[in-house]
Amino acid sequence: MSDIVIEPRLKHFPVPLFAVVMGLMGLSLALHAASAAYPTLEVFSNLVMWFGIAVFLAVALFYIAKCIKFADAVQAEWNHPIKLAFFPAISISMLLMSSALLTSFPDTARGIWIIGAALQAVLTVAVISGWISHRAFEVGHLTPAWFIPAVGNVIAPIAGAKLGYVELSWLFFSAGLVFWLILLTLVFNRLIFHNPIPSKLLPTLVILIAPPAVAFVAYLSLIETVDVFARILLNSGYVFAVLVLVQARKLIRQPFSLSWWALSFPVAGLTIASFQFAAITGSWSHVVIGSIILVVLLVIMTGLVWRTGLAFMRDEICLPE
Repeated sequence: MSDIVIEPRLKHFPVPLFAVVMGLMGLSLALHAASAAYPTLEVFSNLVMWFGIAVFLAVALFYIAKCIKFADAVQAEWNHPIKLAFFPAISISMLLMSSALLTSFPDTARGIWIIGAALQAVLTVAVISGWISHRAFEVGHLTPAWFIPAVGNVIAPIAGAKLGYVELSWLFFSAGLVFWLILLTLVFNRLIFHNPIPSKLLPTLVILIAPPAVAFVAYLSLIETVDVFARILLNSGYVFAVLVLVQARKLIRQPFSLSWWALSFPVAGLTIASFQFAAITGSWSHVVIGSIILVVLLVIMTGLVWRTGLAFMRDEICLPE
């Protein structure tokens, strides 16, 4: 009887659930960055980190089981024009775990980074090849979720540069930056000149914040100082945050779905960037900005964790679309 109940859920276990791990690890790194101004937050950063690792292992275990038992369903996700972009969330989660573990467990962080970076490279090439293949993608399929593969590449240098993989980190950073600019043009063309994004995917607009914010953090890892380009990246993140904030009324009217987790990591990235800028430059105004964004992030994460748990209890997740 249990197999009758579990198997359909496993078949529809969605790859976007790895975005939950991205959000949790982003929160851990945000709390760590904020601990420079508020030292007691380091304890909570570690707690969230271990919880995020546990969630990753659970989600990965279920998805591996899905790959073994329902390979056709995984193939269908890979062929899906929107879900395809979420596959790099797997490698991004690993790269974020590496960054979170780097200070306390450098050897473990190195091993996870090597696996995550290799997987990120493979998935980036595979996803982009899928985009430019013979598949009949339409403008309506394009959403800010397509930024995810590019974001993964700019995450790699955050730990990679500190681990000594400097040139490889520059390679990832360059690839992520180039594809971010290409996709930014395509996404804005879609937002301005075509039909609105479906309401279910409206929360993915928040992903616009992630590439410049995370690129700023990665760039700091590579050059270890704040220059003109770094300031451009950080302030671009603030600009996109304002644009998203203007759409907040539309966002809060939408019913809950897994796409709501798109709010978590971008806000975490901007929090980290703000506190790191403050730490290097001594800017108290950026401590204030980072603190405000951190409060927003904590509210978002509390709501997401509560609502996701409720959705699991109500069997509202892992259902056929």
